[in-house]
Amino acid sequence: MEINYNEEDKYYLAKKKVENIKGFYGNLASFIVVNTVLLVVNLLTSPDHLWFYWPLMWWGLGVLFHGLKVFEILPTLGKDWEERKIKEIMDKEKENKNKWQ
Repeated sequence: MEINYNEEDKYYLAKKKVENIKGFYGNLASFIVVNTVLLVVNLLTSPDHLWFYWPLMWWGLGVLFHGLKVFEILPTLGKDWEERKIKEIMDKEKENKNKWQ
């Protein structure tokens, strides 16, 4: 299903993509700063018991998936999947509507 966008729609979609990328970089920067602080706190307070890697690992996983979605690397998270799902739902609605008329 090919959608023809006018210039205003293209601008809106590009602006939304830039906002998503900006949000990812904000998340990544927070991840780096906070986990660096956690590493320092862990090493200064209890160097014999390392715990900093737990938030590093789980938040890192979240950052990874956020990046995959924003940069549309995984097909299940990208625009193509969204458009296919929208078409599927619209077709089902049309089929159901025609069935009851």
